[in-house]
Amino acid sequence: MRSVDETLNVLQDELRSVEAALSEPDVANDLNRLRDLSRRHKELAEINNAWQVLKAAQSDLETAKEMFNETSGDDREQWRDEVNIAEAKLPQLEDTLETLLLPRDPNEGRNVILEIRGAEGGEEANLFAHDLAEMYKRYAALRGWKLEVVEERESEQGGLDEGTYLIKGEDAWARLEQEAGVHRVQRVPTTEAKGRVHTSSATVSVLPEAEEVDVAIEPGDLKIDVYRSSGPGGQSVNTTDSAVRITHLPTGIVVSMQDEKSQIQNRAKALIVLRSRLLKAAQDSQANELGDLKRSQLGSGGRSEKIRTYNFKENRVTDHRINLTNYSLDAVLAGDLDPYVDALLADKRARQLAQSDGR
Repeated sequence: MRSVDETLNVLQDELRSVEAALSEPDVANDLNRLRDLSRRHKELAEINNAWQVLKAAQSDLETAKEMFNETSGDDREQWRDEVNIAEAKLPQLEDTLETLLLPRDPNEGRNVILEIRGAEGGEEANLFAHDLAEMYKRYAALRGWKLEVVEERESEQGGLDEGTYLIKGEDAWARLEQEAGVHRVQRVPTTEAKGRVHTSSATVSVLPEAEEVDVAIEPGDLKIDVYRSSGPGGQSVNTTDSAVRITHLPTGIVVSMQDEKSQIQNRAKALIVLRSRLLKAAQDSQANELGDLKRSQLGSGGRSEKIRTYNFKENRVTDHRINLTNYSLDAVLAGDLDPYVDALLADKRARQLAQSDGR
């Protein structure tokens, strides 16, 4: 088994090889290769920089120890302080490097397709789906991400029957990936006359945005239907056949889009979502995960499969995966998701490190 230093030397050699490949004149003509080389270069450069910083800190510590042993009086006390400072730095630098050496998520750095739907609970589920959509919009704004509405299908009472959003940001995938699943709400619906608390749920799916070079879609594999779009309750919102339904025949994946008045725009948006679903399906297949495209994320959408509960009466939000409860529902709905996201990322990293140590 390689030592850490041997692994880092191998990665440093790979970094030089990738830099040489990027300088080749023909690489710009091969978008797949250029993309892959650029992403790998970024990963390797981060690892190498962290390694160089760690080695410099280790060297500083050795120098400080030598000077401490060779001096006396006030100079000795000064070098004692230098030793303490250097020793305090090392654990964090080692931790950073160890994290960078963990296997990378293949979707790291990608934009995100976020899909939100009402699940169990009728119209109250749709109203809660709307609240979740607003929460993620605010979170995206706080993180400085760009959010584009791909489609929002309003329900009869102003809720969200289905919403699809494209979120662009360097760390969008890393921070949103674990938002996928069943979100449960406990509150008194506006339609409840007797003040009873109801439990409903909405589903969130998180897909990596696929680029055209990631997924090749053959025109012959698509069945495209156009129809007249409609609003809540069947109300017509368009007098032309602008809505588009695309069926990917080899997989059976269906994407419908009616948010735009132009058939061309709806088709373009539907292809963005289809491409991302196909990429995720291929990744799931490679990982030998059973079930359909989003089964691992959403299950059946039932309340018992919840990942997080939002209790309005107690102003409480509980993430059941990490047993984290805060009484800050108002702040969470206003977009303050970082306490949960950070805790989930720390938990994921701890599990990865445990698996790495176990090998």
